[in-house]
Amino acid sequence: MISLKEDQILKSIIVASENDPNKPEFPSDDPKFPATPTYKIEVPGFLNVWIKDESQNPTGTHKDRMAWEIIVTYRDILLTNKNGQAKTKLPQMSIISSGSAALAIQTQLKKYGLPNLKVLMDYNANLEIIKKLEEIGCKVYKTDLIKKPLDYRAILQLTNNLNGFDITSNEALDPTNRFYDWLSYEIINNSPDYCFIPFGTGNLYENILNINKKEITTNNHDPRFSGNVENLKECNFLGITTNNPKSIADKLYSPHLPFVRYDEQWIKMYRYAGYCGKKSNVYLLKEKFLQSAMKIAENQKISCEPSGIVGLALMLQMRNTLPKDKKMLIINTGKSKF
Repeated sequence: MISLKEDQILKSIIVASENDPNKPEFPSDDPKFPATPTYKIEVPGFLNVWIKDESQNPTGTHKDRMAWEIIVTYRDILLTNKNGQAKTKLPQMSIISSGSAALAIQTQLKKYGLPNLKVLMDYNANLEIIKKLEEIGCKVYKTDLIKKPLDYRAILQLTNNLNGFDITSNEALDPTNRFYDWLSYEIINNSPDYCFIPFGTGNLYENILNINKKEITTNNHDPRFSGNVENLKECNFLGITTNNPKSIADKLYSPHLPFVRYDEQWIKMYRYAGYCGKKSNVYLLKEKFLQSAMKIAENQKISCEPSGIVGLALMLQMRNTLPKDKKMLIINTGKSKF
């Protein structure tokens, strides 16, 4: 059994469907599919450039989708308790975050009256962001994130949460296939020739590639799929990251990424097997192109931060090797509303 309060929380978490485009689950206040818009933008030298604009999400980034899945996880725990399969106290979640994910998750936790998030941040984290997170209920802890990689045990210990769950590195939540499945369908349904995707944790990039593989290798398509299979077989999925610790795309740089499964063999096999285009790979960004991308975004009133618009920067970086008339899709992961 569960308490009256927990039962009220459970009833308030509405998941209309797992994959029915006519009954979407996100965003919780106004579910729709697609949840965010895709529209054409002007980029000098290119004729067919589109942007998938995740800045339209509740707290301003694609991390809102991850946050919703955390709420769904709590619903599953409450259902299990109510059905008598277990009787456990609702656990607290811990996460390493520079701010965006923590803001998105805690906003949802607070809305549903769920346990507050425990956030592990670097000693050099932005003090204003820390203040904002604490104001909305996060418990913030600091450590040296550069010194060494941290496994889930260390993260839980450093956040005083030994009985909780680390959602930075917890494979149980299946982040590469669950956090961004609806977004992945919204993206591949555009059937682009080139798709530019910020690569931070790698979850979004991997999710898109896995969904693409699934849909081009089956006759039993997911109800959310409306893309062109032949186009998607040739689509080049370009992830963008940086190895520059001083990059203004600070959300993409980390000396230690807790649960990235990407490696050269994985994407090489996807290319060889025809699950994506031949240029699909993760590319290093040259910083000088990021300023130009930010200027183009600003001129077209696109809300973004440098880490969110690196796809446009890479397109400018590769300008001389890209066809000018092919459909380019830039994923703007947005800008947090701190």
